[in-house]
Amino acid sequence: MSTENTSHRNFAKYFNFWNLVKYGSMLLLLVFLVYPFFSVIFHSFLGSDGKFTLKFYQVFFTKQYYYRTLWNSLATSGVSTILAIIIGVPLAYITSRFNVYWKKCINMLIIMSLMSPPFIGAYSWIMLLGRNGLFTNAFAKIGIITPPIYGFGGIVLVFTLKFFPYVYLYVSGAMSSIDRSLEEAAENLGSSKLRRTLTITMPVIMPTLAAGAIMAFMSSLADFGTPMLIGEGYKVLPVLVYEEYMSEMGGNANMAGALSVIIICCSTAVLLIQKYVVARKNYVMTALRPPIVEELSKGKRILLTALCMLVAGVAFLPQIVVIVTSFIKTNGPIFVQGFGLDSYEKIFYKLSKNITNTFTFSIIAIIIIIIFGMLLSYLVVKKKSKISSTLDLLLMFPYVIPGAVLGISMLVAFNKPPLMLSGTAVIMIIAYVIRKMPYTIRSSSALLYQIDPSIEEASINLGVSPMRTFFKITARMMAPGVLSGAILSWITTINELSSSIMLYSGKTATISVAIYTEVVRSSFGTAAALASILTVATILSLLLFNWVSKGRVSVV
Repeated sequence: MSTENTSHRNFAKYFNFWNLVKYGSMLLLLVFLVYPFFSVIFHSFLGSDGKFTLKFYQVFFTKQYYYRTLWNSLATSGVSTILAIIIGVPLAYITSRFNVYWKKCINMLIIMSLMSPPFIGAYSWIMLLGRNGLFTNAFAKIGIITPPIYGFGGIVLVFTLKFFPYVYLYVSGAMSSIDRSLEEAAENLGSSKLRRTLTITMPVIMPTLAAGAIMAFMSSLADFGTPMLIGEGYKVLPVLVYEEYMSEMGGNANMAGALSVIIICCSTAVLLIQKYVVARKNYVMTALRPPIVEELSKGKRILLTALCMLVAGVAFLPQIVVIVTSFIKTNGPIFVQGFGLDSYEKIFYKLSKNITNTFTFSIIAIIIIIIFGMLLSYLVVKKKSKISSTLDLLLMFPYVIPGAVLGISMLVAFNKPPLMLSGTAVIMIIAYVIRKMPYTIRSSSALLYQIDPSIEEASINLGVSPMRTFFKITARMMAPGVLSGAILSWITTINELSSSIMLYSGKTATISVAIYTEVVRSSFGTAAALASILTVATILSLLLFNWVSKGRVSVV
């Protein structure tokens, strides 16, 4: 009898709630992340005869058409990241250290510019600086010939304006929390403000700056929509992956797989280099005495405010452009005089399914992300083990996987029985969950580190089970972190293009896919109307988030 009771207790202890979550999550990740990824690797070494080969890698490194795209990707990402630092760091210093006007407005404009998809920025700049763009025609009338937005310069422009907010938001947070006693000590020793900034402030915030820069670089490297729309022959790796797999002459999954592996290797290498550099120089401070915001004279205050508003306004300009142009009447691909709702009537008549799909898939995905994000972040932080560490590594892996690569890996893996998912809504939702969950995981984990474990211990000591303690106490305390990550996951999901363009079918197309196809067809009015729906949804989501959190929680 005692032996049976012991066995029953051991069984109950082993198959408790958290173990089921742990092993169940590991199984799902193995099926929907590890298996697809290794399927791509396997196909990249597989020849047409089914035998092992290095032919596709040899082709990549010997043919200029292929290996040039790698340098193009690194060049556009590297230059745009440097420019993002040049813009973001001074802007963050000004808004965090001086009493400029309208700080909240500047921050909101910059955040909203970050939240919209890059391809909307590309489309907007085509409308402004394309061959028949608004600014192009206006400058031509006064004798100024502007270079077209297409190619390397256009891609860098869009990437810079799109991703400098990462640097700005990370650095402004660090600038506001640095212990001012460090700078005061340097000032007392006779150091000038410029020298103090370069020798004290910048080294201290370097880990945070590196985090913002790596986000900008990785986002640029993974982006598909912008170079596809305005590259015009200047190809980067994500575009080449798409073209190889979706070729009209018959897709080459093996070559696309080799290209995907090369992208992931590059992304991982950059991430490891960044971590190595940051680990060599790390600084710890109390932050008990945050910097004092310096009072400026009225003239300097107006000047710096105007500078900040100019940068924020230019970054937010694409959203304004799409909303305004969505109301301009069109005749085919040509805008004509007058305003109306013609474009909106067309999209609700022809493309209402895309709109429904976008919000249906995203709502389902965000529910799954929130539930699993809370559970998995708790496992990673509070239930540490070798398996939870492996889970953490796997969950963050999508950070270095471009959406197009994830899409191809899932198509290769689930295009045959027993899991025939290609062309279904299920594969779209799974891709969204895998790709966007890291936002919620990271923000939830950061908050969990701040929760005193004695609170949970007190509840358990009073007889409440660990599972009930989690849902009644811990989950509620995690809510701000979950909300912060969930809003990022939601906004990036409704705007997702790179994985959607690979996975969609006629029945599962989304708004972002429709915008891309409408721009390719030169149906700029309907593209603007669809983009406006995404822009308004993004703005409303941010406003709702700020209202619910009462401004106490940051989205980055």
